[in-house]
Amino acid sequence: MSAESGRPSSARAPLRLAATLAFAGFALSVVAGLLHADTASANNHPETFTEYARSSIWTAVHLAQFAGMALLIAGLLVLLVVLKGPDGTMTWTARFGAVAAVAALALYAALQAVDGVALKHAVDAWFAAPEPERAARFATAEGIRWLEWGMRSYQSFVLGAALILTGAVVVGARRISRLIGYVMALSGLAYLAQGWIIGAEGFSPANTIPTLSGIVLILVWSVWLLVSAWLGKDSPDRDRRRG
Repeated sequence: MSAESGRPSSARAPLRLAATLAFAGFALSVVAGLLHADTASANNHPETFTEYARSSIWTAVHLAQFAGMALLIAGLLVLLVVLKGPDGTMTWTARFGAVAAVAALALYAALQAVDGVALKHAVDAWFAAPEPERAARFATAEGIRWLEWGMRSYQSFVLGAALILTGAVVVGARRISRLIGYVMALSGLAYLAQGWIIGAEGFSPANTIPTLSGIVLILVWSVWLLVSAWLGKDSPDRDRRRG
């Protein structure tokens, strides 16, 4: 509380903004993911392309996924600005983290354009094509699918790097629990594993554990950060520096 006004200090407002953006982005991404057509094995292209062609909300789902990622990245960027030390502590780590976060969002936008738009048109054309044209249409859709693998692989690598660097800043800043930073870095490692597996094998069952680990770890640190930002207090060291 502010001694002069009796109202909560505004010093934590940016931290609360960062936490709210990150959690909202995660929540929106999860909801959109639940609506994603994925009952067929993703690497079984004839079956999964048929399912995609029958989806009437495919483009909307991918737009929502992009919005979720944009909110999450915005949360990371605000957090990096908030936690950067006034004396230059962790400055370069925060800068590299911000660059990685922006690159991850740009790659995700390209990924959703490939997956949410180009692939949908390709599978629709294959599904509706007469038999003599189906093999060529299928080859086109499969080529776009492989492009999606490449985009998602590198996006996962860069997002993983952004999470690891942001986690390092959280640990170094010591303004909020350092454990949040460690969990954030672990979620980054999960994305690095996803990037490797998708690049090598596509959407194979081997990616299940890294994917679930990434989801659970982001849930943990985003909720923890949200609670800490809204209900916690600045560390005594931080208060002394401000005084």
